[in-house]
Amino acid sequence: MTRRGLQLSLPKPRTWGGRRPGAGRKRTPGRRPCVPHRLRPQHPAAHPVHVTLRATDAVRCLRAGRVFPTVSRALAAASHSGFRIIHYSVQNDHIHLIIEADDAALLSGGMRGLAIRVARAANRALGRRGPVWSDRYHARALTTPRAVRHAIVYVLMNFKKHRTGVGDVDPCSSAAWFDGWQTEFTSRDRRGSSPVARAHSWLAAVGWRRHGLIDVGEHPRSRARRTAVTAGTAP
Repeated sequence: MTRRGLQLSLPKPRTWGGRRPGAGRKRTPGRRPCVPHRLRPQHPAAHPVHVTLRATDAVRCLRAGRVFPTVSRALAAASHSGFRIIHYSVQNDHIHLIIEADDAALLSGGMRGLAIRVARAANRALGRRGPVWSDRYHARALTTPRAVRHAIVYVLMNFKKHRTGVGDVDPCSSAAWFDGWQTEFTSRDRRGSSPVARAHSWLAAVGWRRHGLIDVGEHPRSRARRTAVTAGTAP
């Protein structure tokens, strides 16, 4: 009796998911690349962090008179034990912050709560619903006194990148409560208690001052210059 052979089927090649050329969200021409969805590095309490939150195209008025007051109150309420906002500036479509956190979990949780709090405040002021942030927050650890000083200038003076003919101090920032200016000044926008927390880390409280107090006429450095300074290759 002739035995018939058994035809075995080969597994079909996988055609979906996994790493492959061209996978993932496509970049829109003219738009910034998205923050990669990678595991964030460990965060030591000794290093302040420069954080950027970017708004969607539908929310480009965070400095507006009816929006900024609610946003600033939300920022002031976001600090807590283990997570502190020590400097900030609000631009129309993004927010810059310098933050201290005691560990990576507190940084992540604090930023999640901050983003939700500010988004709700902005939506409430605008009478709208829907997402406010276009992407994950971008974070850069500040590991040297010089890097901290550059970040403070970049955050508090960021309005000079986007506007001309502006004054010395951005009213939509925590600059009026900053105590590291070279010369004292009186600001009419300095009302009530400070909206930011006191720095605890040596770098943010003391270390950056080794490179000099900040003049109100300084401007943020370009991206290329900041990268060179961080890498230690700048003259």
